[in-house]
Amino acid sequence: MRQTNRRQFIAGAGVAAATAAPPTVSRIDCQSHLFIPELVALMEKRKTSPYVYRKDGSTYIVVNDWVRRLMPKHMDVDAKLADMDASRIGMTALSINDPGPELFGKEGPAVATLVNDAIAEIAKKHPDRFFGLMVLPLQDVDASLAEMERCKNKLGMKGILLYSNLDGMFPDEERFRPMFEHAERMDLPVLLHPAYPMTFQATKGYEMAPMLGLMFDTTIALGRIILSGMLDQYPRLKLVCPHVGGALPYLVGRMDHQTMVLKRGADKIHKPPSEYLKQVWFDTVSPIGLAVKYGIDFAGPGKMLFSTDHPWVDPKITVDVVTGLKLSPDVEARVMSGNARALFKL
Repeated sequence: MRQTNRRQFIAGAGVAAATAAPPTVSRIDCQSHLFIPELVALMEKRKTSPYVYRKDGSTYIVVNDWVRRLMPKHMDVDAKLADMDASRIGMTALSINDPGPELFGKEGPAVATLVNDAIAEIAKKHPDRFFGLMVLPLQDVDASLAEMERCKNKLGMKGILLYSNLDGMFPDEERFRPMFEHAERMDLPVLLHPAYPMTFQATKGYEMAPMLGLMFDTTIALGRIILSGMLDQYPRLKLVCPHVGGALPYLVGRMDHQTMVLKRGADKIHKPPSEYLKQVWFDTVSPIGLAVKYGIDFAGPGKMLFSTDHPWVDPKITVDVVTGLKLSPDVEARVMSGNARALFKL
C-alpha cells in the first residue's frame, strides 16, 4: 500500500477527519468495524481461504464458501467519522470485522499484530473519537497472551473482540481458557462477535447466513460458555454478547427448564442459565425496538450498550430504535454512554 493511502486511511481526508466530537455528544458506539487495507492487500495475495479477489471494480472477501462484497465505506475512516457526526456519536469502539487471525494458520500472530497496530494507530490519531478492541491469534495461545499484554500496555486498547467460533472451535474449549483467565486478570472486556457461522450450510439458502447464521453462532457460543461453568470459573469476566444477546435471551427459559428441572447439561453450573446470562452485557444492534426493550428488562439498564454495527448498519437506525423506546432520561443516558464509560474505563 502506498504511504499516501496509508495516511489517508488513518487520518481521513477532508473536514470529517479533523472534526472533534461535538460538545453536546454523549453517545458511545460499542461495536463498529473497519476492514484494514493492509489485511485486504495480504488476502489478495492468497489463493486459499480467507482470500480477496476483485471483479468489475468491486472487492470480495471469501471465507470458506461465503463471499461478501466490500463497499468503499468499509475501509474509510473519513466516512465513519462523518456518519458518527451525523448521528451525534462522540466516541466509537473500533475493531476489525472478520476474518480473524485464527484463520491464517502460522501467519496468525503476524496478522494480529498488523491489524491491532492499524486500529491502535487510528485511535491514537483521533483519541477523542476512537478506542480500540484487539483481536488475538488463538491458534497460538501463548502468542495471544503476549499480544493481550502488548495491546493493552503499549497500544492502549480497551478490550478484546473474540469470535464466536475460532476456525470451527468454540471459545469455551479448554485450550482457550488461559485467554479468559488473562482477560479477567487484566480487566479487559471481551466482546463475543460472530464469525463464519458453524450453521452456514443450513443458512446459506435465501442468504440467511447474515440474517440468522451469525446470530445462531453467538447464541450457541454463549450458551456453551454458560453451561461450561466458565462464568463461575471467571466471575469477574466482563463478557459482551452483541445484537441483544443473539437469540439466547428469548430461549434461556428453555435452558433453565432443561438444566434445572430435567437435569440435562447442568453438571458444571449451580444456578439457572438465565442467572448467568444476567452477568453478560448486551448491545442495541437490532432494528426492532421491542428486542432492545426486552434486553433492558431482562438484564437491567446497566447491562445494555449502545452499538450500531457500522458500516453494515446506518447508525441512524439504532439511534431511532433507542430514542423511540422513550426510556427515562437516566436509563437512556446509561445505555447511550454511561455503561460504556464504566465498562471500558473511558
